[in-house]
Amino acid sequence: MRTSLLATLLVGILTLGGAVARAQGKPAASSSFQLSSLDLAFTYTTERSNVTPSGGSNFFAQGGSFDAGFTFFHGFGVAANFTGEHASNIAPGVNLGLLQFMAGPRYTIRGGSKHESRVFAEALFGGVHGFDSVFPVSTTVSSTANSFAMQVGGGWDVAVSKHFAIRVFEADYVRTSLPNNATNTQNFLRLAFGVTYHITRH
Repeated sequence: MRTSLLATLLVGILTLGGAVARAQGKPAASSSFQLSSLDLAFTYTTERSNVTPSGGSNFFAQGGSFDAGFTFFHGFGVAANFTGEHASNIAPGVNLGLLQFMAGPRYTIRGGSKHESRVFAEALFGGVHGFDSVFPVSTTVSSTANSFAMQVGGGWDVAVSKHFAIRVFEADYVRTSLPNNATNTQNFLRLAFGVTYHITRH
């Protein structure tokens, strides 16, 4: 079911990106607020956290991420991010899987031309689905849980051609609120790198 959900979300986001790209070739009504560029990024991600905020061993969750950034006006735009990660043995016999989807504002600074490097900062909000783990809920435990999630950070894309760039660095603070029999909060440091496909409106 999780694999099917992931595939459905990725197909939907890619379809949206394709529709936006096709729309760029059509004349638009005169307006100062219109899509100027689209960035689609595929990255490897790793997140560092503790079993509980008050202590416990550190662990690293490994996985991948897809994000779409839409720039509209003088660097201002919106972004959406989908990340899937897993960590083994965060405690004896306990694993952790995470599916996160968030969206929010992004600001992008570009180099001397529209095909050069890009630096962005963003604040995204959404939800997280935890699975394959132990989540204390009331007087029982569950293997799955859902909660609010937020992500604040930014990254650096270095262009290698008109449409492709390397995301050489991305760092984000990620906070979730999954039940953990303590403060019910998790604080992650996420690092990512990968490739970006860039489309600029002419």
